[in-house]
Amino acid sequence: MVDHRVCFDFDIAFSNGGGIQGQGFRLDIEGDSIDDDALAAFVIRDLRLLMVGTARILNKRIIEERHKRSPTVEHLSSRDGGAVFIDLSHAVEDATPANVGTCLATPRGRSPDGTDLPGIALHLVADLPGVVLQLSGIDGRAVDWQAFAATDLRGRAVLVNTGWDVHWRTDRYFEGHPFLTEKAARYLRDQGAALVGIDSLSIDDTSGSGRPVHSVLLAAGIPVVEHLTGLDRLPIDGFRFSAVPPRAAGTGTFPVRAHARLDPG
Repeated sequence: MVDHRVCFDFDIAFSNGGGIQGQGFRLDIEGDSIDDDALAAFVIRDLRLLMVGTARILNKRIIEERHKRSPTVEHLSSRDGGAVFIDLSHAVEDATPANVGTCLATPRGRSPDGTDLPGIALHLVADLPGVVLQLSGIDGRAVDWQAFAATDLRGRAVLVNTGWDVHWRTDRYFEGHPFLTEKAARYLRDQGAALVGIDSLSIDDTSGSGRPVHSVLLAAGIPVVEHLTGLDRLPIDGFRFSAVPPRAAGTGTFPVRAHARLDPG
């Protein structure tokens, strides 16, 4: 069965004056059509807009494209009638770039006096409520703080889906990968994020010598998970995230079996 998405612009005017516009929105849909009123209702509801006067949908087109939020069978396992588990990890094997797979970074990775793996409390890396920022296909490489501004981050594992995992096991994976800005790191820290993960080579820009995002987050006790994969198979929220490392003393970074749990209902 072919998946469809609708691409559209919108123009919303408020009954008390002013308005907002949006260009290039994409939305997964069932079937191959959706009417303008349904799209307008989605935008108003998703953006939590009040006092809307008029809402116009413009330049609507339907494309065939795999849904970004639909888990696929090969990455799922489940208990009979219970939770579904989604593997978000690359395997560690001889052919793996840098031979690390998906890994978790701790403060020890930035400072010899920082907390190592045994010092990371389990509640910081296990069974966390999760949220995904679906940023696959963004223009540019830098993900700034505004990308997170509409999302409740407090106490959550914040996972950034850039789509860069498609380059795993290729030379491209190491070149021009997406990353977070230092302002984004400070925003995540100040908004109370519990853990931050990304599906690219590094959460930092590796073209320079500094690693400000690691420094800001790890100094605040916020673990970082890199080299994730399959984040497009997750819903935006409503799942639990875990990335538990072994108790390897003196180690700041180590492979983990990152996964999400979706409970029934």
